[in-house]
Amino acid sequence: MWSDVSPFTFREVPADQDADIKIGFYPVNHTDCLQSYLHHCFDGITGELAHAFFPPTGEIHFDDHEYWILGNMRFSWKKGVWLTDLVHVATHEIGHALGLMHSMDAKAIMHLNATLTGRKLITQDEVWGLHRLYGCLDRLFICEAWARKGYCDSKRRLMQKHCPSSCDFCYEFPFPTMVPTQTPPRTKHKLVVEGKRLTFRCGKKIASKKGKVHWYKDGELLEYSHPNYISLEDDHITIVANAINEGLYTCVVRKKSRVLTTYSWRVRVRF
Repeated sequence: MWSDVSPFTFREVPADQDADIKIGFYPVNHTDCLQSYLHHCFDGITGELAHAFFPPTGEIHFDDHEYWILGNMRFSWKKGVWLTDLVHVATHEIGHALGLMHSMDAKAIMHLNATLTGRKLITQDEVWGLHRLYGCLDRLFICEAWARKGYCDSKRRLMQKHCPSSCDFCYEFPFPTMVPTQTPPRTKHKLVVEGKRLTFRCGKKIASKKGKVHWYKDGELLEYSHPNYISLEDDHITIVANAINEGLYTCVVRKKSRVLTTYSWRVRVRF
């Protein structure tokens, strides 16, 4: 699936050879969770299913206590446990090993809750992420010829997948791709150690009496809490400082279309 949408090819190599991505099954007490706040300890059946390391490490660890299957995730009444689709989880974790973080797109395989929603297909959101990391490349030698025949318009989905460069589909992002260079006024800077919990409050009196609070991270609206990452409340937000949560957090208090007040915090992690 990933080779179809990326410049990479994948092949298995013997265990005694160097590999870019290493995959294994590990017990509850392996030491990842003691060394990194990004990786939670395995916890037996369900819960933490797997985790992966960003490049250049490229390791993927699966929880050896899970009941892994090839097929849709489902509950087994006979065994009394959840049966988890190995391919589905592996697809998500390989995305991390290639350098992708969690997606805000609820339909994406890289969404934090992709396993729960049953999403299995790599979406355009992941493709754009790979373009930003590795460049936008055609995947078939015939792409230029197809583009001259007008396939960029008549067979758009096919060409988006295999010939993004020839069709100039590389930069059709539906959202801003660059964080604004100017820091908003009323911004506090936080340089904190990895794992520290931070809570930001956004004018409780104004929020409770005059308007509604909206929270943003790097310009993207935050709508849901993500356990162990971000917790959203009425007038405050709590985050765990790690590589994923670095960035600019902004609260905007609105009353209908009018902005009442804004506050921002820029978070950087000291590793």
